[in-house]
Amino acid sequence: MNQIADIVPILVELLKPYNPENKTLNAETDIPAELNIDSVGVLDFIMEVEDKYDIEIPMNAVANIRTIGELANYVFDKLSKA
Repeated sequence: MNQIADIVPILVELLKPYNPENKTLNAETDIPAELNIDSVGVLDFIMEVEDKYDIEIPMNAVANIRTIGELANYVFDKLSKA
């Protein structure tokens, strides 16, 4: 099973197209604020995460996820319950 520490680098990799300035990303990175991603970009990224892990992330959960670490925790929880 994936560990949270394994999920963060994968999320960072999925965020590369949304990081044109090549900022250093880590678990504390605030996805929309630090990468200046608009809501459409965030939804595109979330869909990529859903496809990668074969999970669903409801919109109400997306609204509460800001950082890469929070998203990694959410993905880990979903995978743990599968």
